[in-house]
Amino acid sequence: ECMSSISFTDSSLPLSLTVKFVNCGQGGLVRFECSNPSDFRIGADGVVYALRPLAMSRLRGVPLIVVARDETSQLQWQTQVTLTHWILLHEQSTKTPPSLSQGLEEIWFPSRQSDSSSVGQLKRMKRDWVIPPINVPENSRGEFPQELVRIRSDHDKNRSLRYSVTGPGADQPPTGIFIIHPISGELSVMKPLDREDISNFHLRAHAVDLNGNQVESPIDIVINVIDMNDNRPEFIHQIWNGSVAEGSKPGTFVMTVTSVDKDDPKTANGMLRYKILSQNPESPTSNMFTINNKTGGIITVAAGLDREKVPQYTLIIQATDMEGNPMYGLSNTATAVIKVTDINDNPPEFTAETFFGEVPENRVNVIVANLTVTDKDQPNTPAWNAVYKITGGDPTGRFSVPTDPTTNEGLVTVVKPIDYEISRTYVLTVVAVNDVSLARGIHSPRQSTATVSIRVIDVNESPYFDPNPKLIKLEEGMLAESSLTTFTAQDPDRFMQQSIRYTRLSDPANWLRIDPNTGRITTIAVLDRESPYVKDNMYSATFLATDNGIPPASGTGTLQIILLDINDNAPHVSPQEAEMCEKPEPNGINITALDGDLNPNAGPFAFELANRPPEVRRNWTITRLSGDYAQVSLKIGFLESGIYEIPIIITDSGNLPMSNTSYLRVKVCQCDHNGDCTDQQHIIAPGLGTGAIIAILLCIIILLILVLMFVVWMKRRDKERQAKQLLIDPEDDVRDNILKYDEEGGGEEDQDYDLSQLQQPDTIEPDTIKPVGIRRMDERPLHPEPQYPIRSAAPHPGDIGDFINEGLKAADNDPTAPPYDSLLVFDYEGSGSTAGSLSSLNSSSSGGDQDYDYLNDWGPRFRKLADMYGGSDD
Repeated sequence: ECMSSISFTDSSLPLSLTVKFVNCGQGGLVRFECSNPSDFRIGADGVVYALRPLAMSRLRGVPLIVVARDETSQLQWQTQVTLTHWILLHEQSTKTPPSLSQGLEEIWFPSRQSDSSSVGQLKRMKRDWVIPPINVPENSRGEFPQELVRIRSDHDKNRSLRYSVTGPGADQPPTGIFIIHPISGELSVMKPLDREDISNFHLRAHAVDLNGNQVESPIDIVINVIDMNDNRPEFIHQIWNGSVAEGSKPGTFVMTVTSVDKDDPKTANGMLRYKILSQNPESPTSNMFTINNKTGGIITVAAGLDREKVPQYTLIIQATDMEGNPMYGLSNTATAVIKVTDINDNPPEFTAETFFGEVPENRVNVIVANLTVTDKDQPNTPAWNAVYKITGGDPTGRFSVPTDPTTNEGLVTVVKPIDYEISRTYVLTVVAVNDVSLARGIHSPRQSTATVSIRVIDVNESPYFDPNPKLIKLEEGMLAESSLTTFTAQDPDRFMQQSIRYTRLSDPANWLRIDPNTGRITTIAVLDRESPYVKDNMYSATFLATDNGIPPASGTGTLQIILLDINDNAPHVSPQEAEMCEKPEPNGINITALDGDLNPNAGPFAFELANRPPEVRRNWTITRLSGDYAQVSLKIGFLESGIYEIPIIITDSGNLPMSNTSYLRVKVCQCDHNGDCTDQQHIIAPGLGTGAIIAILLCIIILLILVLMFVVWMKRRDKERQAKQLLIDPEDDVRDNILKYDEEGGGEEDQDYDLSQLQQPDTIEPDTIKPVGIRRMDERPLHPEPQYPIRSAAPHPGDIGDFINEGLKAADNDPTAPPYDSLLVFDYEGSGSTAGSLSSLNSSSSGGDQDYDYLNDWGPRFRKLADMYGGSDD
């Protein structure tokens, strides 16, 4: 049964009383009834109301019976309500104080005592004692107000006092929790307390007389709220995530779960204990983990964690207060998810013992074979990634095995050229490992090693020259058809029966020839060291060697010829032109010699003047300055201005010296006091060169062509102008010509006519001719063109009449001349037109009725028409 109690206040004023009735958790519709409906009323929510001011003397000893009836099940419950009362006394009241509650703890204000001193008659107050705190349990269901303690003063024996309390919970927020009876001093609590809200209250008790004068010093009262186990443990997270490496030993720490309890942690209400309720999956055992019941730390207790078998465990963790007492403690649960992390406890294993591949010789960066492995560890982790190493069969390092990052396969790749003639097959031993080492105690099995058999394919290789380049030394001047050397190539294909042919690939000076079968090199011209194709005394030629394989292969070789110098170039004077004054004071020209040969086939040089003409030695003299330089000067005191050519014989110092007569062209001129020529003439050659003559002739020819074209164009223009003037007089030109304007009127149907038929036949454009077989009814018939008479450019005036008559006869016999004998098609525009008929233009009967003299005012083009219609009968 649910018990209730009511605190009733006896007062002269009407006072309503409310007390909530608890229905014990029933969910149906409950109706309440009471045994005293005249004084009390019970609402639908179970609240009891006092209908009028009540006198406790009338109600004392009479219980209030409350009945709760379930409308659905017709069940009913009954409870008894006990009525208590307080009597509130006003300050003016003279009623007798109420009787005090028996057994209630009393707190006395400290008494004031004084000790007299013989010296100063000073009063000394006794030190106040400390009031012990008052303990009140939270969530109390007892009757309210509930007396806690009685405050007393020893002054209330001889006079009336009034007691009061101040502080949070009394007159400060939250107010109304504690009250004190002003006369009896009983301190009471008015409602249940919550320690989790406020754990203690600090109040001050006061005692005053009826006039409000303080008779005692205030005392401090501490009220502690005693904790009750009214809060369940709450986990900080509902799902906890942790991890542990596979293969961990028992006792390995995994994670810590934490729960909090709002109750007092210093009491059993807030002391928690943890335990594991369940483990999923229960493999390999159902107790793979344990938890510290006080700290919540989870550790492993059994071996056998294997990620490849069980990658994750789910634990249900329970936290219970009251130190884990299952009968009195409150509990709550959370989930712990433990992932088993991977370690390298599974080595990679090849899917086959032997792999096969083939590769053409001399190929690099070619994948020969793909090696596949399996690894049970977690993909794309260092424990899964494979690394391949060649441990045998490749002493020269011609292969490598990189890893494909996507498929984890080993790609056997050729990194150095392979020669079929050296080795036809390769057998490699490859070991597969991981990026990280295997876990302790795990060893690589036999399946982690495989054999790769590679077959080399023979291909046709290019012949090669050895040595390349080939260097030889020869003296220049070797004659044509001279044998130099043999430059042959080797074929690396020893197992193929092939022949090699040689051709010349590059020979800048066209000096050499090679025998296509033997590779013998001979000359076809004289070798000249001074040729522009020779650089630093070296001449280079390239030859091609081609075999007869399928497909043919070829190789190149370079022949370098160092040409040794011989004395095959005569020296000549430098510079070739100079200036000199008429009167040398003194005056000389320094000259040297240029020789294409090298020393000792060049300088020192010997200079001398030629014997002829005789005036050379008479007018000039030459003096040797050094082995390479000499000076030419005037031998006489004066020489007329002009240009003189001085022949000088120069001889070099080579074995079998060579001499040459060079001409020094000297300009003799009048000079100023500084020795400079005063005239601005330059030394000019006596004649024009061939290039200048050709350029002048080309300019003349082009000019003549332009003049001729201009004359022809002018004559043609004159002919056209004369022909037009003879045939047509501008003032008598009365032909019906169609003048084209930008017309904006008329539709497509109105413009369906061919204007080209009204133009002269010779002006018809070729692109307007329609295809054969397509012809309008009013179109010009397709017949051969008639032969009209041709009029001369400048005919005699008497021939004009004959010319016109002949043209008229030709036109009458021309079936293609308009008008055509054909049906003309026009658009029918209806009858009843207000416009007059145009047939009067061809009628002679109505011509006399019209006056056409006004046509003379329209200009020369209408004058002929005015003469035809407006003139006399003549």
